[in-house]
Amino acid sequence: AGKPVLGSPSKSGVPAFQTSFSSFSHIVDASGSINFKGKASINASGVNFVNGASFAVRMEDFEQLEELGRGNYGTVKRVLHMPTNVEMAMKQIRVELESAKFKTIEMELEILHRAVAPSIIGFFGAFYDEGCVHYCVEYMDAGSLDTLTAFDIDERFELSGESLTWEGLPEEVLARIVGSTVRGLKFLKDELEVIHRDVKPTNILANTKGEIKLCDFGVSGQLQKSLALTVVGCQTYMAPERIESGLQPGNVAYGVSSDVWSLGLSTLEIAMGKYPYPVDSRGSAMAYMTALINGDVPALPERYSSVARAWVSRCLVTNPDERANYAELLAHPFLAEEKSKDVDMIGWVATALKFKAAKA
Repeated sequence: AGKPVLGSPSKSGVPAFQTSFSSFSHIVDASGSINFKGKASINASGVNFVNGASFAVRMEDFEQLEELGRGNYGTVKRVLHMPTNVEMAMKQIRVELESAKFKTIEMELEILHRAVAPSIIGFFGAFYDEGCVHYCVEYMDAGSLDTLTAFDIDERFELSGESLTWEGLPEEVLARIVGSTVRGLKFLKDELEVIHRDVKPTNILANTKGEIKLCDFGVSGQLQKSLALTVVGCQTYMAPERIESGLQPGNVAYGVSSDVWSLGLSTLEIAMGKYPYPVDSRGSAMAYMTALINGDVPALPERYSSVARAWVSRCLVTNPDERANYAELLAHPFLAEEKSKDVDMIGWVATALKFKAAKA
């Protein structure tokens, strides 16, 4: 059942991509290389981009340490790159002969190797091996923000004899997290003309050095005159205009402000420790739209300052034309001085990891 993967032998003993999939001959050649529309070529020894960038990594260079995650896309593992003694996260995607799968891999590789910025996850290279594309990125050892903040106020835990009480996410930490995220999103838009399209807490990562970085660019897209024309990403973080376009005949374009809405919801989730809409509204786009239409847009809890609450409300304006842009969000009093402040992110991450371990 399903389509054969690259390199799978056909009944004749000839690799499948050499027989019934001639339409992909411009992508896959007999030497085992994958070519992405002239943008990149990837094989068992690494990846080469047309702009001259080259990353030589091979499967035999890695020691497999542990599995970090698994989904429809494939798996993510923590690995050790033995020649450099650097731990990395290796994303493994089984390549099926589908244009959509190729497009996803092509887009993520293209963005990862070009997006060199403090708020974007680092890229070490990619290679093709045994029917899978593997790409190696910076290992963020504290994990995603959803796992570091999913606690109720005053929730108590015990860890190795220590009593822990969650008092909420400090405002200065929240500002650092969203400030880093906005800078990453603004870099993608300004420097690469790319919209992320899947902003959510699971795609915002932290490490024990206190750094916050964006990841997962598989559904990102090039901006076309500031409009993106497809509906992708997680529905429960989508802006109202994106869901409306998906429910109507034809595709209605949406602007880059859609990511700002998703950022606002993500900010609420990490501040509140839970998804800000009722749990039963997460099931479908229609249920989520009903929640948007019938209820007030969620607000940041009152324990946060009026400045912080106002910042979130600028993200969650229903009309996308009136929603804040990245420049406005960074200039807002909530973030205007954030980057220059001394915030103990290392200490906060260490504390959050204790709660994460206690809850596990």
